[in-house]
Amino acid sequence: MGIEVDVVLYMKEPPDGELLTRIIKGLEDPVEDLVRKDSKFKKMELVADDYVGNIKAVVELLSNQKALLQRPLVVKGKIDGSGSLKAIIGRPKDRIVDFIKS
Repeated sequence: MGIEVDVVLYMKEPPDGELLTRIIKGLEDPVEDLVRKDSKFKKMELVADDYVGNIKAVVELLSNQKALLQRPLVVKGKIDGSGSLKAIIGRPKDRIVDFIKS
């Protein structure tokens, strides 16, 4: 597509609470969708409803359990700054192209 991108390996460079909050503010998806409801989530005996519309709970969880961050997460804007961001969860994959073009 002729665009330049930065890939952030979230397990090596996890977003902190401040960045997660900025991402959530620009997220086109429901905030609870940032949390993977996989076997680790179940093993931790977490309750999915506790994260529905709950920005604070999602930020706290993902700040402490980076493996539960849904991926791929596609973000537009400068993540190392303080400005606004736009973001989507890149599932299904064809959402990514539409998001980048918009």
